[in-house]
Amino acid sequence: MSARPFRPRAWSVGGHRQTLLGYWLRRDLRWTLPAEDLVVPVDGDVSILARASWQPGHADDRPAAVLVHGLGGWDGAPYAVAMGLHAWSRGWHVVRMNMRGSGGSVALCPYLYNAGLDSDLLAVLEAIARRVSRVSVIGFSLGGSIALLAAGRGRARLPSAVRALVAISAPLDLAPCSEALTRPANRIYDQYFLHYLKRAYRERQERNPAYEPGREKKVRSLREYDEAITAPYGGYASLAEYYARSSPGPWLTAIERPTLVLAADDDPIVPRDSLAPWPLPASGLVRRDFLPTGGHLGFVAPTAAPGGFWAAEHALNFLQGVEGLNPPASGS
Repeated sequence: MSARPFRPRAWSVGGHRQTLLGYWLRRDLRWTLPAEDLVVPVDGDVSILARASWQPGHADDRPAAVLVHGLGGWDGAPYAVAMGLHAWSRGWHVVRMNMRGSGGSVALCPYLYNAGLDSDLLAVLEAIARRVSRVSVIGFSLGGSIALLAAGRGRARLPSAVRALVAISAPLDLAPCSEALTRPANRIYDQYFLHYLKRAYRERQERNPAYEPGREKKVRSLREYDEAITAPYGGYASLAEYYARSSPGPWLTAIERPTLVLAADDDPIVPRDSLAPWPLPASGLVRRDFLPTGGHLGFVAPTAAPGGFWAAEHALNFLQGVEGLNPPASGS
């Protein structure tokens, strides 16, 4: 038994190519397996929706993978569906979480999420841990950052059932990632996120008059949005405070569960030099895999996972190693 190495086709190498190709190859993926809607209370009038697909038989006979989408995503995000389908094919329960105000959580919560809300994920993990005794977390981009925050800053609350975590293309330091999006070559990503965020703000404003009408109209970038809306409504005194307090890099040394941080050197959104400086715990429990290419949530290469998402296969091999389960042969 051996893991399949990352060997992208020569024509697909490059940060933008990998990022956009990953989106293109997975754009039509849909979740068609049965799913149970789980409404998880968090605090006060905050509840969020997670969609759980349980394998046949006794629930505790198998581990559960909790998937946490990134900025602008939801439980049906193509990368989450690709990961979930691959995990399901390998015998895992799959729980696809919506952050507050995203996807099916829109009707349950009148607030916006932000990068520092690891409490939402911790609430979901507590709920799933009441159903199964073996849980792993897979976070994508901003969802990966939140997963790392929950494992480090929130470690005292992390259920003992949580066995391991994987963070894919996750910012460890939000400020330089925000700066990276201001580069002309990254305008396509910046405007994609901004379009989603403005729409989400208008939807929240209709449900919650605490959000000032029209505040999003003059915002021209993700960074401006965070300064005008995310930071103040998230309870932060400034943009700098929001980025500093919500970045998981300083908390890596506090993580006490096996953790894989997967990143690409050519990620256009998460610069490599924003990932490398953060020390890892002396325990060796946190592993950081840097690949020379892969883009942002791209990682397109021959793989058993849908949509050419090699990272899904790599993540499941890591998690099954923690569980003591052999990965399938590399040729499968």
